[in-house]
Amino acid sequence: MELTGIGVGRGVAAGPVLRMPEPLVAPSDDPHEGDTAAEIARAKVALAAVAVWLTERGVHAGGEAGDVLSAQSLMAGDPELVNDISARIERGSNAERAVVDSCDAFQKLLEGMGGYMAERAADLADVAQRVVAELRGVAAPGVPESDIPFVLVAHDLAPADTAMLDFTKVLALVTRDGGPTSHTAILARAKSIPAVVGVNGADAISEGSMVVVDAANSRVTLDATPDQIATARAERERWLTASHAPLTAGVLADDHAVPLLANISVLTEVPEAVALGAEGVGLFRTEFLFLNSTTAPSIATQQAAYVEILAAFPGKKVIVRCLDAGADKPLPFLAVAHEENPALGLRGLRALRAHENILRDQLIALANAQAESEADLWVMAPMVADLEETAYFVGLAKELGIRVAGVMAEVPSLALVAEQVLGVADFVSIGTNDLTQYTLAADRLIGSLAAYQDPWHPAVLRLIKQLGDAGAAAGKPVGVCGEAAADPDLAIVLVGLGATSLSTTPAALADVRAALLTVTLDEAQTRAARALTARSAAEARTLGSR
Repeated sequence: MELTGIGVGRGVAAGPVLRMPEPLVAPSDDPHEGDTAAEIARAKVALAAVAVWLTERGVHAGGEAGDVLSAQSLMAGDPELVNDISARIERGSNAERAVVDSCDAFQKLLEGMGGYMAERAADLADVAQRVVAELRGVAAPGVPESDIPFVLVAHDLAPADTAMLDFTKVLALVTRDGGPTSHTAILARAKSIPAVVGVNGADAISEGSMVVVDAANSRVTLDATPDQIATARAERERWLTASHAPLTAGVLADDHAVPLLANISVLTEVPEAVALGAEGVGLFRTEFLFLNSTTAPSIATQQAAYVEILAAFPGKKVIVRCLDAGADKPLPFLAVAHEENPALGLRGLRALRAHENILRDQLIALANAQAESEADLWVMAPMVADLEETAYFVGLAKELGIRVAGVMAEVPSLALVAEQVLGVADFVSIGTNDLTQYTLAADRLIGSLAAYQDPWHPAVLRLIKQLGDAGAAAGKPVGVCGEAAADPDLAIVLVGLGATSLSTTPAALADVRAALLTVTLDEAQTRAARALTARSAAEARTLGSR
């Protein structure tokens, strides 16, 4: 029997199943029987203990996982959450019920805000589980331990769970929830392990059964036979050998160059990108400089960070994205009124225009860093909708000393006027994650809509082709910096649609590099043309992968 989902990467693995434990039994509704002050104190002690534990795990994990765990630690100590829990206890709730109800209320609030804040909602649910476990004096549900390698099956993985995964033991991941841009999918790419997410029927996979996880074909084979297991393990060895091939520049079989760049979220990720052969940076997210701060960082603070990343890539392209924040990623110094649908509100470049001093300071810091560096600095604006916004950003960037200024294509309207945009911008970079969610009107952070978050959808591919054609006509670069570029088969199609460079998580570079070497430009264009005729994402994947 086979189950299907969304494959992440090209790897194959076979092994016994271990399942994530089920969540803790919900607390009772019985009122607390002790002293109210003592019950509140008990809850505060548990929250503080969880906050300390998350902080320690964050330091140990480092990188992106460390940042997420640190954010969870701040949630556990958030004064509004603590006060709400205390108020519920004062009204009679026991500490466990107060924690669950309070976290649930805040979780619904975050989900309703959409975008980045909705992504944080799942983190809050994990905090609640850990605090309840602390109150009960039991271990929180977490990653199972094993002396032998295993395939981990779960509803989904919380950030704290991923930080504790032993990747010498975890052969593959299978989840019921999630899509190609979910936390689990991003983790799988970053760690180069096979995964199939969004698997309908994953709950029925039994503990201890032997399965084959085939990420390249997006399927999970249940109760695998010895022959199927042997074939999968042989394929895994071939895949591991290919993934450790010599580091070379991105190029097709006919020597057509396709630079392979890295997406970078924090400076600590730079050494890995260099080690894995990134030819530069296709997306440097600058949000880490602004988060967890009540005021915008100074020009000098920003400049120092930009100098550091530019120094790691002398003579190479480094594309920096200006601050992508706003109503769905609220910052105290970008305060806006409450919005019913913040994902469609004052965010990205719109928020920066409303606070132009912050944008000017960032551009000045980048121009100063550019003057100190041998790297080829390109700067782009997020969430740009049309020619007018493009002209505003490019004009301001050039005025302040930026030599190469472009925009991100994440909104369908920009693709539809691509020829106008590329008459002004020096380049366009396609953010396939947001482009997909806005094209299909499906929030990429809502698990029930994961099937819509598929960049293979013909509507998305057609928008990308419009951008590629406009870039070719203008003689200007059109790159891709979304998670779609991490899919080796889709990477080939993207090149066929006109992408001039691909930027992804560093761990995916080896797979993409190997895939590009198997086709000529004509063959990539043929695959792309076939995919464009598809009537669904699944059909496009089939037509474009051969």
